[in-house]
Amino acid sequence: MAYDRDKDEYTCQNGKKLRPTYIGKRTSKSGFESEVTYYECENCMDCPYKKTCTRAEGNRKLQLSKIFLRQRTESRERITSKTGVLLRMNRSIQVEGAFGVIKQDYGFRQFLLRGNKKVKTEMLLVAMAFNINKYHRKIQNNRTGTQLFEKLSA
Repeated sequence: MAYDRDKDEYTCQNGKKLRPTYIGKRTSKSGFESEVTYYECENCMDCPYKKTCTRAEGNRKLQLSKIFLRQRTESRERITSKTGVLLRMNRSIQVEGAFGVIKQDYGFRQFLLRGNKKVKTEMLLVAMAFNINKYHRKIQNNRTGTQLFEKLSA
């Protein structure tokens, strides 16, 4: 649907306007509270697109969080920027390689302890061992001051 930012309304396929009816609060299962704007179409009675547009008995209703949409847009812009692409590429290289080394080279295939707290502690020790070995190799190869990518201006 097309959105008109100035009037704060959506336009459906049939040219009808969905205008905000009220702003409410929604609480997720985790307890996060978000502000949601509820929109309703002016009239869907004889609309030829009603079957494909909505299953509701009355008019088409829409609910969305403007804050979430804004944050999602900002996030998409950050991760598709030149810096974001390099950071994602760098992360994918590092993470998969780290798990490969831990599983294959270190022979770490299963946890020895049970329970969330003990598993977290065991994984922390494995991660620390991996990082210490990585740092030791950097010292041995005289690469302690270098980065994978040069620092980019944001």
